[in-house]
Amino acid sequence: MLIAAAGVVFTDWYNARGSDTIGRIAGQGPLTIGYVAVDTGLRHLALREPVTDPQERAVLQAGAADAEREVVLARHRVAPVGGVDLTVVLVGNRSSVRIVDIEPRVLTREPVSRGALLMPASAGEAGTIQVSANLDDRAPSFRMAGDPKVAYFRSKQIDLKRDERVTLSMAIEGDKAFYEFDLLATVLAEARTEQVVVKGPDGRPIRITGSAKTYRSSYHESPLGGWQPVRHKQVCADRPAAERC
Repeated sequence: MLIAAAGVVFTDWYNARGSDTIGRIAGQGPLTIGYVAVDTGLRHLALREPVTDPQERAVLQAGAADAEREVVLARHRVAPVGGVDLTVVLVGNRSSVRIVDIEPRVLTREPVSRGALLMPASAGEAGTIQVSANLDDRAPSFRMAGDPKVAYFRSKQIDLKRDERVTLSMAIEGDKAFYEFDLLATVLAEARTEQVVVKGPDGRPIRITGSAKTYRSSYHESPLGGWQPVRHKQVCADRPAAERC
């Protein structure tokens, strides 16, 4: 009888708060980052430095594997021009979790990238975004899509229970510099405030860059895959379709 009673007490405690306590002891944070996607759409891409190595130039063009091409682009710190769209899925790890705030945190701010411009075959419009932030602001914060003057997390907070999910669609913009950034979520769980860092899908900071007036080299997207060099030295990028300077 005593064993059965103890089992009932333990079950009641575990269902109420015990799983939260065990999660903390195991080092489990209040949120799990279930999914992160970075969508550049059909924006132009820019590299910090031109690709001068013959082997790397060959990898950029048609015939190379996509994975090899991505390594070269990452090495040259590729970034979408003007902004990026993020989709983030967060999962609650406590019986009650409140996301008090999420803000973009700028880690690197440098002059805009002008090493090389990569131009997709066509230009498109970004999809509907629920919230947006501009890294050019002194203190970037997410704004409501319907009223950009209102900070989203000043008027709304997100409550999650254990294993409950929320999907956030965010537009991050910036024109004045090259930025590397992540997202910093402030979470309240059991009267304790914790912070959760959201990085890109590869575990690294996310990048965007403003548009440069000229680039040292440029590439058009090839119908056969990869990027084909444009045979003039400088490219103007102040319009959707690049033109000779």
